[in-house]
Amino acid sequence: MVSRYALESGQLLLAEPFMIDPNFRRTAILLCEHDKEGSLGLILNRPVGIKITDVVAEFPYFNAEVFYGGPVHGDSLHFIHNLGDLLEDSLKVADGVWWGGDFDSLKFLISNELITPDRIRFFIGCAGWSGGQLEEEMEGSSWINVPMHANYAFRTDPAEVWSMAMYNQGNQYEIIAEIPEYSAWN
Repeated sequence: MVSRYALESGQLLLAEPFMIDPNFRRTAILLCEHDKEGSLGLILNRPVGIKITDVVAEFPYFNAEVFYGGPVHGDSLHFIHNLGDLLEDSLKVADGVWWGGDFDSLKFLISNELITPDRIRFFIGCAGWSGGQLEEEMEGSSWINVPMHANYAFRTDPAEVWSMAMYNQGNQYEIIAEIPEYSAWN
């Protein structure tokens, strides 16, 4: 498959349906940063089954799930949100999606119940590529890059993100979205 869009920050990378690497099989990755030095993204559809208060000490109670962001920097915490400028020092990566921000301000907003869990996602680790590596993988048809919609991050069931984003591309992508993950499921 050939990419339909120029590779840039703020896009969604969809793993091609037969990717073998278990770290990325059927993943939807928000590309947060992309330049000649490299790329960084967060896997949107891999919840790990724990809450943020189980991961971060002295964090206000907040019923928000943690996601596996990728196999790089497994000790790092990232977050995306739709708070915009309400959270200082955050970086807009796509329409309706910001990355990071001042962590103390985030804790203040949570403590004062100014943020609900459906407006933010937390990630342990990230996906990363060195300069030129992602382009090589794109040429090798490992990824399909598509426009990012905030609904993929904040309104879509994580188990449905990959297939929904694939289906929304139309034509042959609708068929790809329907291919079962394992052939034994046919």
